[in-house]
Amino acid sequence: MLLLVGLGNPGDKYDNNRHNIGFMAADSIARRQNFSIPRERFQSEICEGRLGTEKCLILKPLTFMNLSGQAVGEAMRYFKLSPEDVIVFHDELDIPAGKIKFKTGGGHAGHNGLRSIDQHIGKDYHRIRMGIGHPGDKDQVTGHVLGDFSKKDRDWLEPLLDAVADAAPKLAEGGAAFLNAVGLILKPPAPKKAPKKDTPDDQTTNQ
Repeated sequence: MLLLVGLGNPGDKYDNNRHNIGFMAADSIARRQNFSIPRERFQSEICEGRLGTEKCLILKPLTFMNLSGQAVGEAMRYFKLSPEDVIVFHDELDIPAGKIKFKTGGGHAGHNGLRSIDQHIGKDYHRIRMGIGHPGDKDQVTGHVLGDFSKKDRDWLEPLLDAVADAAPKLAEGGAAFLNAVGLILKPPAPKKAPKKDTPDDQTTNQ
């Protein structure tokens, strides 16, 4: 079983925060892949479904970001999962807005949600790092992260969330397969041109 975790802060006032893009991804996957109606368990909002043939639980901690690891650890222990079964969707300052990357293990880079998860389950889980861009000034980071997405941001955010939701079944095959599927959805290959037919002027005959 896979445990997909979307990181964010609960409450209507945080819904459109950049810091809540993990929640947004989780919600998009749950809707597109026809997961169950959400219910509260493990200090979280959870829903169940399948990604391909893989059973999956989507979890949104209701503990606030800096205590996210409590909820993740509780669910992981209950289902007897390992960190390798956990995939966390979260915002990433150091990736340009609209880009995503896959990573297993490593540091938390100051992200409070990841720091909490590290403390409760270790570092060997997978992450889908969803770029929100850097404001360019470290003094503006907090306001940027906790600020709302702008109307202009929706130009890349909505297509990205749709692509993540459509490509989600590929998560069962690994991070590379998932990212490749997202990339093909966002930038499908150009259609191949039909071979040019000979015109009468192009034809040659042997006389």
